[in-house]
Amino acid sequence: MALMITDECINCDVCEPECPNEAIFLGPQIYEINPDKCTECVGHFDEPQCVQVCPVACIPVNPQHVENQETLMQKYLRLQADAAR
Repeated sequence: MALMITDECINCDVCEPECPNEAIFLGPQIYEINPDKCTECVGHFDEPQCVQVCPVACIPVNPQHVENQETLMQKYLRLQADAAR
């Protein structure tokens, strides 16, 4: 499951640098998460780092991108392979 940032985001800038997959970016109004890059930190950490640092708890699971742990690990491995090129 990819995560998403809701409109409760206060643009505090703490989540973006914590993302090991560089999936978080500043959108037109608030930070956003690219679901193609979000692995919920699977392969990097035990817990999503952005969720841990968010002061307003505005980063839930994105219901439009439901993925199991195996799929998230496969995405992580693909992203790592792409980065190595």
